[in-house]
Amino acid sequence: MNRIVFDNPLLLAAANGPLATLLLIVGLIIVMLTVVSYLILFERWIAAQIQDRVGPNRAGPFGLLQPVADIVKLFIKEDFTPSHVDRKLYWLGPIWVIAPAIIGMAVLPIGGTVVVAGHAFRLQVASIDVAALFLLMTGSMGVYGLVVGGWASDTKYSVLGALRSASQLISYEVPAGLVVVSIVLVAGSLRLETIAAHQAGLWWGWLPHWLIFTQPLAFLIFIVCILAECNRLPFDLPEAEQELIGGFHTEYSSMKFGLFFLAEFTNAVVASLLTAVLFLGGFGFWGLAGDQPAGVQTQWYFGLARVAVSFGKAGLIILLMMQIRWTLPRFRFDQLAKLAWQVLVPASLLLVFANGIVLWLHAPPWAYLLGNVAVALLVAVGAWLLGGRVTGRQRTLVLAERSHA
Repeated sequence: MNRIVFDNPLLLAAANGPLATLLLIVGLIIVMLTVVSYLILFERWIAAQIQDRVGPNRAGPFGLLQPVADIVKLFIKEDFTPSHVDRKLYWLGPIWVIAPAIIGMAVLPIGGTVVVAGHAFRLQVASIDVAALFLLMTGSMGVYGLVVGGWASDTKYSVLGALRSASQLISYEVPAGLVVVSIVLVAGSLRLETIAAHQAGLWWGWLPHWLIFTQPLAFLIFIVCILAECNRLPFDLPEAEQELIGGFHTEYSSMKFGLFFLAEFTNAVVASLLTAVLFLGGFGFWGLAGDQPAGVQTQWYFGLARVAVSFGKAGLIILLMMQIRWTLPRFRFDQLAKLAWQVLVPASLLLVFANGIVLWLHAPPWAYLLGNVAVALLVAVGAWLLGGRVTGRQRTLVLAERSHA
């Protein structure tokens, strides 16, 4: 398959001017904040349906003004700062959490290049050569805000939440990075636009070239990793209410708490948009190229349709995350670490080798699927053997303790 073309000078020459970039940044932030606000409402509706209860339905028709009411409530609540905290770090924590999430949106290709009043306009704030690595970096930087906020709060629950955040980052950043390496090997570029364009076209005239069909194990691993990095159940251990009250944000109130809450959902949206680019063809619709071969610009209304497709695919991933949140119980912390280091890291590392071998042999695309299946079987057998050995050892220890008693 052709390696398209986003690196070519024709497309890069259509870079936005300063005013266009500023307008795009402001518009993207407004859209993102609106989407995040109503995602919170949507999740509360889903939780109500799953738990057989009534969700928000009082603020405005059908409860549609509930996000506005929540924001007003956060603004008018007392902004209390405990006397024992490290004030500078305490104030820095919420800002440090939300800033990387917003910055990460800059490199996401959400609509390609369009023509407005005869001028080419790219619906992407920044197109950089290492966009995939940049997003991994910004995603990991947000966790430091949780660590700073929890540590500065200087209470046992907050410090425990901060330590859990750091451990969770170390555990799940490794397999997430290795999955991105696998996708980069297949697509041949670190540019997100090129990765999206690589998935253009159809197999047999009806099946899109989306990488979810040839890299299903990589998709599954990446979903688990973004759940952990966004602190979503069943991996919300840094704030675990039953154990830590609120974890890293226990001592926060008013809009400082609101920033933590907003950052979680913003991270979820950014991670979902990234997943859509890596595995679902980005803003390409059913086999159409991400931005057409050779970077051909299209009309503004088609660009808006692409934006809708991008957020639609991200919405499906967010819906999956919400279903998981309200279905699965929380993992214990030792289970979370074992899943990462004993299952996901070996699986993602083997995927890199499998995809590299298929690429080296110039095998057809279905060989990538066979590689994913082989790795999944190998890891499943290894986990079963390791689990049986650990269980047998634990049973021996229990019997020995009983005999001594």
